[in-house]
Amino acid sequence: MNNISSALNAYQQALGRIGAQTPAAEKTAAPQGFQDMVEEAVENAVDISKKSEAMTLSGMTGKADIQDVVLAVSNAEIALETVVAVRDTAIKAYKEIMSMPI
Repeated sequence: MNNISSALNAYQQALGRIGAQTPAAEKTAAPQGFQDMVEEAVENAVDISKKSEAMTLSGMTGKADIQDVVLAVSNAEIALETVVAVRDTAIKAYKEIMSMPI
């Protein structure tokens, strides 16, 4: 039973850290168009990557908890995978459009 309580506490702490990493100013309205959506996704991925690098450096100097470092790196990896998936889908759609008969 103690393991379940410990796991639940760790999960709640991680959720609290995730919420603390996203300031209210960053929570803006939905993008207006596809270009805005892509730009926002790329900017978000870059920001997450920068935060991940900073957290990694803090972890190396002993100023950050290992859980925070792993969470930041994991978030950066997911953001990069999302950008790559969007890019691949856009290229696939472009190729499909280009192969259509006129």
